[in-house]
Amino acid sequence: MKNDEVPASFVLQALFLAIPHHFLYFQANFSIMLDSKLLVIKIGSNVLTQENGLPDLERMEKLVSQIQELISLGKKVALVSSGAVAFGRQAIPLPEKLNPVFKKQIWASTGQIRLINQYQNFFEKHSQPVAQILVTKEDFRDRKHFLNMKNCVQALLSQGILPIINENDTVTITELMFTDNDELASLTAAMINADTMMLLTNVDGIFTGNPSDPSSELIEKVSSSMPEVSNYISASKSSFGRGGMLTKYAMAKKSADLGIQVIIANGKRENVLGEFEDKSLRCTWFEPQKPKHGAKKWLAHGEHYYVGEVTINEGAKNSLTAEVIRSLLPVGIIKLEGEFSKGDILLIRGESGHKIGLGRAEYSSKIANERIGQKNQKALIHYDYLYIFDHD
Repeated sequence: MKNDEVPASFVLQALFLAIPHHFLYFQANFSIMLDSKLLVIKIGSNVLTQENGLPDLERMEKLVSQIQELISLGKKVALVSSGAVAFGRQAIPLPEKLNPVFKKQIWASTGQIRLINQYQNFFEKHSQPVAQILVTKEDFRDRKHFLNMKNCVQALLSQGILPIINENDTVTITELMFTDNDELASLTAAMINADTMMLLTNVDGIFTGNPSDPSSELIEKVSSSMPEVSNYISASKSSFGRGGMLTKYAMAKKSADLGIQVIIANGKRENVLGEFEDKSLRCTWFEPQKPKHGAKKWLAHGEHYYVGEVTINEGAKNSLTAEVIRSLLPVGIIKLEGEFSKGDILLIRGESGHKIGLGRAEYSSKIANERIGQKNQKALIHYDYLYIFDHD
């Protein structure tokens, strides 16, 4: 459903020879894939779009049937779906010279109606009620708004209603946009405490080179003990989507670090969700770490949402990054930047300027500035609302 003016094919370029083979490639036994009770399934533009750019209704109907089968097995599913622009492009011809932003807004707003109606028609055949939720990045920034949205999705799921979530492209442009729907899926999975996130694209997962190259091998398992591979991934994007494999990898890794198992798989496989259920699916599987607290899951995605910055001294840094994490007290603060209110997200930096983590402000910047360096003061960031980056 994203910007259709990006370069051609969907390519992951990993420099296979530059990394030891045993680090990158695992002949994974997917019996180790965890059972799922609550999952977020993201269907990408390339899955729902034909080569000519028009919607692939046959593929869409097959995926609906497979999703319904998962629901019939007792699983709760939230669906993040691209495809609105493709549906809009099919129905509304626009002049070539029209402003690209206007074209996208027109196609997204007209296509979203057609997309959700098509989903409703397909799911009605299975007597499955659906709901539409359109969101912007702003919806995830404010904690109260975030919790209201979380409660809405959970209420729908509790009543057996399938939420279909998409970005509100009509009102979101440039800095207000999600990186792509992979980011939206990752945020949604963290928000509702899903145990599984599936990113369905048009290749089987992450490869050691171009997926069309016979010598490329599928990386079947990514664990926390593996070396960082994002430097070897091309920034090339999909034909009809805004994101590429680089953002899929980044969102998958972050979600796995939060305790969510992640699967990147080919949504054009005839029985992709059935194979996921019986654990025979050819895919890239991200091993989940120990689940994080709900507030920390919210903060983990806040690097693009923070309002102010806090620079701390070495002692405070050691305290925050210790095995037993403590709250951030004013005595450890060197400098504050930006105006913020209670509840806003703050970025924490060390003395050298490197990023340490994110936290929620317990009081305003006005009060915080009065307390810089002082002992016996209330914590600016409580440890329950503190997220420390793994690499720091």
